[in-house]
Amino acid sequence: MRRPLALAILLAACASPAAAQSITVAVAADIRSNNPGVNRDDSTDDFALQLVEGLVGYNEGGNATPLLAQKVDLSADGKTYTFTLREGVKFHNGATLTSADVLWSWNRYMDPKTQWRCTSEFDGRSGLKVESVSAPDARTFVMTIDKPNALFLDTMARTDCAMTAILHKDSVKADGSWDKPIGTGPYKFGEWKRGEYFTMTAFDGYQSPGQGKIDGYVGSKRPLLKEVKFLVVKDAATVKAGLISGALQMSETLPSDVEELKKVPSLKVMVAPNAVRHIFLIQTKDTVMGNKNLRQAIAAALDYPELVAAASNNLGTPNNSPIYSTSGYFGEVEKQGHKYDPARAKQLLQEAGYKGEKITILANKRPTVPSFPAAVVWQQMLQAVGINAEIEVLDWATQLDRFNKGNYQMQSFSFSARFDPAIAFEQFSGPKDKQPRKVWDNPDAQALIDKSMLISDKAERQKIFDELHRRVIDEVPLIFLYNGLDAVAMSKAISGFQPWQSKLRMWEVTLAQ
Repeated sequence: MRRPLALAILLAACASPAAAQSITVAVAADIRSNNPGVNRDDSTDDFALQLVEGLVGYNEGGNATPLLAQKVDLSADGKTYTFTLREGVKFHNGATLTSADVLWSWNRYMDPKTQWRCTSEFDGRSGLKVESVSAPDARTFVMTIDKPNALFLDTMARTDCAMTAILHKDSVKADGSWDKPIGTGPYKFGEWKRGEYFTMTAFDGYQSPGQGKIDGYVGSKRPLLKEVKFLVVKDAATVKAGLISGALQMSETLPSDVEELKKVPSLKVMVAPNAVRHIFLIQTKDTVMGNKNLRQAIAAALDYPELVAAASNNLGTPNNSPIYSTSGYFGEVEKQGHKYDPARAKQLLQEAGYKGEKITILANKRPTVPSFPAAVVWQQMLQAVGINAEIEVLDWATQLDRFNKGNYQMQSFSFSARFDPAIAFEQFSGPKDKQPRKVWDNPDAQALIDKSMLISDKAERQKIFDELHRRVIDEVPLIFLYNGLDAVAMSKAISGFQPWQSKLRMWEVTLAQ
C-alpha cells in the first residue's frame, strides 16, 4: 500500500466514534525512544516531558523553578543545594515519591551505561562537577558541587536533559535494561507503534504543582484529556486534509500556511514567539567585514519591521537582543536595538572607506527557517545604500560546515533556543582561533559572560546582560532580527492549549464534544 493512501485510511480511522474521547495530534517525526534524555531529539523531549518531571523545571520566563521540589535552599558558599520534596507526589505505578527515588535516578544517570545526554554536564567535563549527593531523610535530597555555578539549576531543568527526570526503579527491568518510563508527570506512557504513532493517557493520581495558571513546566498541569495520540504524518498536504476533515485535532504548521488555515471555519491558529533567534552573521576576521564602521552601516541600512514582516509572513516582531523577548531577563535595555537610518548608513560607509567590494551572503532554502527570504530582503536593503551584496544559496549541510569553519563573510542563519542569557551569549562568543564557529571574539565580553555564570543574584546578572547587549549593538558582530515562531493549527473545539517554546503541552487542554 502506498504511504499517502495508508495515511488517509489511518486518518479516517482516527475520526471514528471510538476515538471521540481522545485528541489526535499530527507530528512530523516519530520519537527516537521512550527513555528520557537518552537517544533523544526535540520531538522526543516534547513527549517525554509530558510523562516525567524533575526537581526543577522551566517557568514561562525560562527560569529554573521548583517542581518536584517544594523548595530549594542554597548554602552560603554557593555550593550545596538542599531540595525539599513536595509531599504526596505519586509515580504512575502508585508508589509515593521519596528522596531514595531521586538518589536512584541520579546514580542511574551518572552511570556511563545509561548514556544519558547530560552526564558530561555534571561530571566535570563541561566545567561543572557534582561532588556528592545524599538523601538524609525521605523528603530531603542534597547535592554539592565543586564551585559556585549560577547555571546548575538551569542545567538540571534543560529539556534536552529531560529535566533530569525522577523515575521509579520499575522503569528498568530486573537485568537493568530499559523498559518504559514510570514517572510523576500528568500523562502515562501508552502505546508506541514505531513509525506510525505513540500515545499517552491521563494519570488520575497526578498532583499538579500549581493551580489555575499554566506556567512553562511548573504551573497548573492537570491532565484533562483521557488520551492523546501523536500521529506521525510527514506529508503537509495530508496534515491539512486531516485538520479540515476533523480527523486531526491539532498540528504545528509553517508560518507560510497560517493565513490559509485561518480561513477554515472549523479551525483556529495560535502563534507565539519562542527562544529561537533568527540572525545575520558577520565574519569580523574577514578583511572587509572587520571594519566596525562598515558593520554599523549594515545595521543602519535595515528597516527591521519591514524585513521581519517579509521574512515571517507578517507574524514576527523585531528583536535585536540575544535574549528572547519573553525571557525574564528581557528588560528595557534589551528593547533598545539598531535604528534604521539610511543616511547614517551611507555616511558610515564613507567613513569605512568602502569602495564597492562584493560581499557574499550565504543562505539556504529550508522551509522551516527564514534564511533565504530574509537574505533576499537583506540584499535589497544593503544595495539601496550602496553595498554590493550578493546571495549564495547552499544546502544546509554545506552552510553549517562553512559556519563551523568560520568560512564566510555574512550568513542568514538561526540559533537554537537558549533560555538562560549566559548560555545565549556564550553560544556565539569566544576565541575564534580555538573555536572558528564563534562569532564574537571579545575577551572583555567573555569575562562578563564567565562572571554571569558564577553569580546567582538576578539583579547583578541583569546588569551584566544589559552591558553585553549594549556591546553587541555597538560592535555588530552579528545582527539579531526576531525570535522564532510557534504556529499551531487546531480544532475550534479545543480549549486551554497555549503554544510555548515549540512544545505541545497537552495539560489543561479540553475538547468539546
